[in-house]
Parts: sequence; structure tokens; C-alpha cells
Amino acid sequence: MSVPFKKMLRKDPRKPQEAGKYYPHIVGAGKAAQLSNVIYLIKAKSSLSQGDIRSVLVNFVEVLRNLLFSGKSVNVENFGVFSLSCESDGVDKREECTAKNIRSLHINFRPSTSVRPDLSAPATRADGEAIDFYDVEEYITVKEEEDDETIDPGA
Repeated sequence: MSVPFKKMLRKDPRKPQEAGKYYPHIVGAGKAAQLSNVIYLIKAKSSLSQGDIRSVLVNFVEVLRNLLFSGKSVNVENFGVFSLSCESDGVDKREECTAKNIRSLHINFRPSTSVRPDLSAPATRADGEAIDFYDVEEYITVKEEEDDETIDPGA
């Protein structure tokens, strides 16, 4: 599995006079996978029909929302835990602290160790779970050079 990144210059907002530093920033590789893509990939690994898989996934999302909005966290074994958190305004007195102080609600996800990325995994893992990274700018430069060599009429 290869994950693309690009180099981003970032400055510390607390120290605007200092020069920034470059950090790798993970970028998406193309368009986001759609539910139909996920269904197709699951179908290739199971004996279920695409309709069965779609039904399970759609129902899972509905049940997940219902459980979360009922105040429960949801632990999906070997995947992770979904839970809610909120942003709110603080008040001085306990009696003033009400639901009206909640500004926004967020769904959180804490992955289990079975899906959490492991950067220490050897690059030669047979199960395909080793993660490597590639610099998007370098990749594009190499591709352009390869294309130039194949198109060059003087070659």
C-alpha cells in the first residue's frame, strides 16, 4: 500500500517572525471511493451478492447513527469505537449549563489495533499491510521524464 504526500511549509503562529518548516502532508489519491467501490471489493472476497452487501452497509450506517444519537458508543470488533463529543460554551454557574450551550456535535472514531497503521511493519510483509509513502511532486516529475523519453522523436 502506497500513501501519497506533499511537502507543506508551515509556520508556528506563535512565532511569526521565524522561518517555517516543511512537513509531509498526506493527500488523497484521486477521487474518494464510493459505496459501490467498497461493495465491489467486498463481493470479490465473499459469497454475498452486491445487493446483500449494500443492504448490510446501509443498515449499519442507520443503526450506528441511531445508537450514537441515543447516547451509546459503538464498538465494532477489530475495527474501532465510534462515539460522540461536542463543542460547547462554558458558563460560570452550574444551573446555567444546559443543552443550549452545545454548539456542535462530532462523531469520533478510535481505531482498534488491528486497523491502526503500523509504520514499523517491514516493507516485505506478505499480507500487503506494509505502508510506504511517495512524494507526489517527485512521482509527477519521474512520470513526466518517462513520458518525454517515450515521445522524444530524437530517441
